[in-house]
Parts: sequence; C-alpha cells; structure tokens
Amino acid sequence: MAVAVNDCLVEVAGGEVFVRHWQPDGATHAPIVLLHDSLGSVEQWRSFPASLAERTGRPVLAYDRLGFGQSSSRTTPADRGFIDDEARVHWPAIADALGLCEYVLFGHSVGGGMALVAASVAGNRCVAVITESAQAFVEERTLCGIRQAMESFADHRQFSRIVRWHGQSARWVLDAWTEVWLSPEFRAWSLDPYLAQVHCPVLAIHGDSDEFGSAAFPRRIAEGVSGPARMEILDACGHTPHREREEEVLSLVSSFLAENEVP
Repeated sequence: MAVAVNDCLVEVAGGEVFVRHWQPDGATHAPIVLLHDSLGSVEQWRSFPASLAERTGRPVLAYDRLGFGQSSSRTTPADRGFIDDEARVHWPAIADALGLCEYVLFGHSVGGGMALVAASVAGNRCVAVITESAQAFVEERTLCGIRQAMESFADHRQFSRIVRWHGQSARWVLDAWTEVWLSPEFRAWSLDPYLAQVHCPVLAIHGDSDEFGSAAFPRRIAEGVSGPARMEILDACGHTPHREREEEVLSLVSSFLAENEVP
C-alpha cells in the first residue's frame, strides 16, 4: 500500500506546530494521531507511523508540541498543568485547524496521559484511545527513572542526543520533563479525575520491564475508563514498545480497532 507523506505548520496560541501526515491510498477511516513522549518529536517515531498507516489503512498524523522538534521554541518554564493545557487547548486547536471531525488518539508515555485527558473532553470526536507506556499517577519507579536519566544527560555526549532532535530547545525540553515531574507539587497528579469521562474504546499497552512505571498504570487506566477497555502487557519490553516490539504493537492496534468497529 502506497503511503504519501506531507508536512505542514499549524498556528496555535504561542507559535507554530509542526505536523506530519501519512496518507495511505484509499483511506476512509478516522486518522490516528500520535502524541509523543516527554523527550519526543515527530522524527523520533521513525518508521512506525508509515507502518501503522499501512497496517491499519488509516491516515496517521504526528506533531511536535510547542517547544519540541520543529515547532516554535518556548522560553517560559513548563508548569504542572502542561498535560491539561495540551489536551484542552493546543490539541483541540490543531484538530480544528486540520478539519478533523473524528480521530483516534495514540499516546506514548506522557502523550498517553494527554490522549486520555483529551478524550475526556472531546466528546464523540475521539473515537478510540491507545496508550503506550502511559503514566496514570506519579510512581516512585517513574521518579527513579527520571533521576537516572538526569544523571546520564549530564554527560554532554548523551545530552547531544536531545540536541539532535530539538536543537536550541534541547535544554528547555529536558528541564520541562525533569523539573515538573520531580517537583513536590506534582506528586499528587493522576489521571483519576478524567478516566470516568472517557467513553470510547481504550487499549492500554505496557512493557513488563518499563523503567518508568509498573503494570499498575495500564491497570488503573483499563479499570477507570467508562468505555470498553483492554490491557496488554508485553513480555521483556521496556518503555518504547513501538520500537522494541513494533510488529506486536501493530497487530494489537489493528485488531483492537477492528474488534471495536472504530469508524
């Protein structure tokens, strides 16, 4: 199946957001929108979006949040309401600008939390949610993983990996992740206030060796949402199932969408 790739910039409050669109021939179903992790970007999804478009026959969209990748840079520090802001302000503006009446949200790590919060306020526009390695609350395992990552990025050779994807915004990106999650004020954060408002089908994927969170996360998600939910724990898999277990994730997503007759 041929997949065309197109890029564009969308204006939102605070700047321009970079969007990439994978369009398979003859696609008629609602698109899948990819929401990246705390250090992520469109480019870091690598081959997965094209493979997802081919496997599902659906358009796939991915965008860089403000401050990330090829989107406009940010100078003000991120605050603890950044998940709500993305779900309630920035993503709806992007969806409206792109003319999306219905969509499937696929979020990796914190992007999974954003996907669920967005679904809780989107009504019928969000027809399904897929979370991958999503945090559902603040777990000590998550904080330990962040502290270890901070230590590794103190090495300029490791930090250069962030610079590769985010350029001059690299320090802002790293601080936006570490400083918010490690702040005492963020300890009480959870998805609990939003889950019951999610009525569409939900698939929660998690690796059993995820260094940033236990299986308590997908369990909380699957048990908390109001619509049909399915939890999948992948053996010998860490925090990035779409890279570590790409074929398995593609199969799970395609079967989930078909079984739930997602439009």
